[in-house]
Amino acid sequence: MRHCRNCGTSVVYRVPDDGDTRERAVCPSCNTIHYENPINVVGTIPVLDDRVLLCKRNIEPRRGKWTLPAGFMELRETAAQGAARETDEEAGAHFEMQDLFAVMSVVHVGQVHLFYRARLLDDVFDPGHETMEARLFTEAEIPWEEIAFRTVRETLRLYFEDRRFGRFERVHTLDIQ
Repeated sequence: MRHCRNCGTSVVYRVPDDGDTRERAVCPSCNTIHYENPINVVGTIPVLDDRVLLCKRNIEPRRGKWTLPAGFMELRETAAQGAARETDEEAGAHFEMQDLFAVMSVVHVGQVHLFYRARLLDDVFDPGHETMEARLFTEAEIPWEEIAFRTVRETLRLYFEDRRFGRFERVHTLDIQ
């Protein structure tokens, strides 16, 4: 951040005088302290029988790679609403939302990824402009070397592991450095 969102003055980075312990962007003119916080990425693991729905990315980063339907959470929506919206936008899938499955802190990019399980109601998809192709894969068919993001790879790994054990009893947490 270079300029104050309130008045436009160039900010300085320092520890605020309010007892804070971290360096923050502070406006020397209006004294506004600007906090920079992680961004939430929300998505689903859409499943039909023994197959998982993946989307081939039509946008950067990692255009042409496969991912679970996911994206940035918007203001005025819950994490589950955002995950459902992203699944609709990217895959055009008909589905029923289920429980939160995984929370992953991606520290180096300042993001938190939340994935929900989703039960597909059919195998009809109408992908949006961000997706080249939406397709169902069994575990053996997953193009592991073509998965776009580590969080997606880890989520899929955990999902298939839980499915093998016949349980989805807990939310998985993982820190990715």
